[in-house]
Amino acid sequence: MIVTRSWLNEWVDLNNISTDELVKTFNSIGLEVDSVSTYNVPKKILFGKVLDCKKHPDADKLNVCQVDIGTSVRQIVCGASNVRAGLDVVVATIGAVMPSGLTIKPVKLRGVESEGMICSAKEIGLEDIYDGIIELDGSIGSYTLGEEVSENPIFGDDIIEIELTANRGDCLSIRGIARDLCAAYDKSLKEEKKDENDDKRVGIGRILALSHENNLNVNLRYKAVDLKELNLPFIVRLRLAQIENSRESDIESLMHYATHSSGVILRAYDHNFFCSKNEMLAKLSLAQDENGYASIMTKENKKASTVGIIQEDESKAKDEKGIVLIEASYIPPDIISKKMQESKMIAGPMYYRTSRGSEPDLDIGLCYCVGILESNSASSVFGGTIELGDSHEDKIISVSKKEIDEIIGANIDKAKITKILKNLGFDTTKSSANNFVVSVPRFRHDISNKQDIVEEIVRLVGIDNIPSKPFSFTEENRLKDDYFTYKKKRDYRHKAAFSGFFESVHFVFDEKRVLEQYGFETVDESKELLNPIVNTLDTLRSTLLTGLLKAASNNSKNGYSSVKLFEIGSVFNPQREESMRMAVLFSGDRELESLSNAGKPSKVDFGFFTQKISNIIGEFELREFKTAHSLSHPFQSAKIIIGGESVGELFRLHPDVEESYDLDVTYMCELDFSKLPSGLKTAKNSSRYQASYRDLSLVMPKDMGYDKVKGVIEESSVEHLIRFYPVDKYSDESLGQNMSFTIRFVLQSIDKTLEEEDITKSMQTILDALKENLGIGIR
Repeated sequence: MIVTRSWLNEWVDLNNISTDELVKTFNSIGLEVDSVSTYNVPKKILFGKVLDCKKHPDADKLNVCQVDIGTSVRQIVCGASNVRAGLDVVVATIGAVMPSGLTIKPVKLRGVESEGMICSAKEIGLEDIYDGIIELDGSIGSYTLGEEVSENPIFGDDIIEIELTANRGDCLSIRGIARDLCAAYDKSLKEEKKDENDDKRVGIGRILALSHENNLNVNLRYKAVDLKELNLPFIVRLRLAQIENSRESDIESLMHYATHSSGVILRAYDHNFFCSKNEMLAKLSLAQDENGYASIMTKENKKASTVGIIQEDESKAKDEKGIVLIEASYIPPDIISKKMQESKMIAGPMYYRTSRGSEPDLDIGLCYCVGILESNSASSVFGGTIELGDSHEDKIISVSKKEIDEIIGANIDKAKITKILKNLGFDTTKSSANNFVVSVPRFRHDISNKQDIVEEIVRLVGIDNIPSKPFSFTEENRLKDDYFTYKKKRDYRHKAAFSGFFESVHFVFDEKRVLEQYGFETVDESKELLNPIVNTLDTLRSTLLTGLLKAASNNSKNGYSSVKLFEIGSVFNPQREESMRMAVLFSGDRELESLSNAGKPSKVDFGFFTQKISNIIGEFELREFKTAHSLSHPFQSAKIIIGGESVGELFRLHPDVEESYDLDVTYMCELDFSKLPSGLKTAKNSSRYQASYRDLSLVMPKDMGYDKVKGVIEESSVEHLIRFYPVDKYSDESLGQNMSFTIRFVLQSIDKTLEEEDITKSMQTILDALKENLGIGIR
């Protein structure tokens, strides 16, 4: 949003406020300043008046002018097409250094002396607004001939560009910005209501009639002007150039200027567009078009404009004479934006304003526009207006003084709060001693709750003026079970990927025949799918294993010698009750061919796969186990135990199944995902003293399981024993039905370095327990 200091000053008194202070105020109240630029018209450039203008005797395109510059009359040769006697102009006198670097000197042009230069706007550093020299008028305020141009506030203006957030549609006008400044400086907004003397004018009802459909949520107001000799004032042309907006005709330019200044959406229509042949009465109708938009139509159902979006070129007032209908319109931004999303159409330059929220007080824009017209033309205005208004109830928000103080974190004086809200246009007349009942003005579309009201108070008080306090987090924890389930799933997916496995995702459907073939339970017949997608997906899956097998088979057939896959997904029991599982598959080579393995990598084995699973889910135990399904190898399957609880199974795929799926050596694992550990790790004390290692080679029956030995050692509660694990197994003829089984023990104290006596005592305790409970001892 581009504003100038002089333009703002038309709406709010800024005479005692510097531009630097103005910029600081903008930033403090949430209107972030993007850039500031200032005009610097050079010295020795004066206001002058062309007293006489004659053709140059030797040049058709040059004129010899006598120019009054206050202290004297200078002869200046000028080539501008619009120079003429009686015109007030800007004159660069001898010695002036122009912005381009040119120094003005006395010269002879085709034999005629010239003492200065009559300037165009571009030549003195302004935006280019004419195809010729500047034509001054009363719009720049009072000035005297010979006065330095740089002393005039219009020629020494500051241009400020403000970066608005999308919700501040109320600030998309000079008046809207000024309204916020009034609240910041506790000033009154300048409002000029024009006395129209309608009794002496021809009534608008003689030339205009408006019909309408109901419930279109549109406000319209019309004035009519018999346009004659319109000449846009210099200040209007300059400011339109400053905001980089101009239109094809002067009347259109004036509409845009008045819209940018007042915030009211204004359009100018050719009166004849709405008149039937040989009629003076223009008949307008407001109706829905074929796409549901509120549109202005002629009697013959020809569209003139879509309210808030675009005006048809044919209906625009193009000539600078004749009867013109000036329309002020308002449509709620949420309605027009929603409609545009439902049924998009080409939008005109005013759509951005209407979709963000334009000014709903239409009379302000009309009076402002008509005032400029009457002051700068010989036009006559028709008396009265024709208007259409929708029903509107102000939004009421109730907030207590206590709530305001708690949200801000400081005690703000009630009188100060009342003044801020009043200056911003909010009505607080129904408030009580400790409760504010705030009526939100219609132009503040962004205000919808008490937090918005408090934000308005904070930005006007100034965030730097609120004393800081230590942060206190009192909000309820909003992290629910769904979030932690998602986080757990994400963590395990990442762990599997980091361990070299690729995620495979399948439908929750499977082939019932395959599940039954391998001994998996299936959904009860009464709860089966009524309309399967295809015959191979005719039931809800009860395991992830068959899906991974199919994916691995496809990879193997495509030439991959090593296939590593995982999936986390839902499975269903016979009652269609859903649960989450995780499955992992490793088939073929452990690694890629390389120099280190001489191009012959080893195949995956039970121990290697078990270590891979440990990398994903952490520490666990394996116990002897026979699976309920027939996918597993009869002698290579185990139950996975974590914290004494079974969480899943791990096995090698049966060789017959490997062959049927064209797979190499393959290992699989399926886990109950809900039983896998998650959450924060608990830190434990770690000893700074050296650990000691001791090996015991036990003679034990070949058919004795390690879990029995492990259980006896754990129950013996040996002091200083940190962990133990098997490292070797050996048998020969001399041992008969027995074997030698070596276990390594790690002992460490939290208080000291263990002495040999301590270690011997601990190992003896273990041996005594094994002898007593299992009848085994060392070799």
